[in-house]
Parts: sequence; structure tokens; C-alpha cells
Amino acid sequence: VQLQASGGGSVQAGGSLRLSCAASGRTSGPSTMAWFRQAPGKEREFVAAIRRWGGATSYADSVKGRFTISRDNAKNTAFLQMNSLKPEDTAAYYCAAAESQIIISNMKSSTAYPYWGQGTQVTVSS
Repeated sequence: VQLQASGGGSVQAGGSLRLSCAASGRTSGPSTMAWFRQAPGKEREFVAAIRRWGGATSYADSVKGRFTISRDNAKNTAFLQMNSLKPEDTAAYYCAAAESQIIISNMKSSTAYPYWGQGTQVTVSS
């Protein structure tokens, strides 16, 4: 599975961005897709995840109410709509995927995802 992330950029605080992650390489799309982020000098952290079947989602507390993850199963693409962006959201954002249906309690763990895309930079200025 190959993942191609896009949509990063620079915005002012309060602005919005929409990230996309297109999966390819399999006839059926990944069962679970997720977004993680990593700021300079910090560890990679979970942002949001979504299942292919049923659409169950999981969010980090820091982004609840501001970010929305969705997916287009026909296009094997996941999206991350980011609203009310804050300077602390500045990071490289990575999409991740797993072919298995990850149980909700494990969706926040980076080790559950064997496939990773390249990072797309999001910079939020105050």
C-alpha cells in the first residue's frame, strides 16, 4: 500500500486547511486510515483515525471539535478537515493505514499502522 498525502500549507490562527491521503496498491482500500503529526523536537502523536466499514472514528483530545476525519471509500482517500487552527497545530502531518480493522482502543497507537505516507507540513502563525 502506498500513501500520498497532500494539502498542507501555511495559515493564520483561526484558519482552515484540508489534508488528503490517497491510498493505492491494493484492489480494496485500507480498512483503517489515520493521521499523526510530529512537531520539531517532539514525538509523533495521534490526531485522528477512521475505519472503512462502519465509519467509526477516533480523535485526540487536542483536536476534538476542530478537526474532522472522513474518507471516500470509492477513491481510497482519507481527508482531515482542520478548522480553528492554532499555532500549536504546527507540525508535519503523516497519514497511516492498516489493512486490518483496528479495534478502537488501538487506533491511537502508531504501531498498529504498517503503512505510512510522507509528511505534509502545516504551519499556523499567530
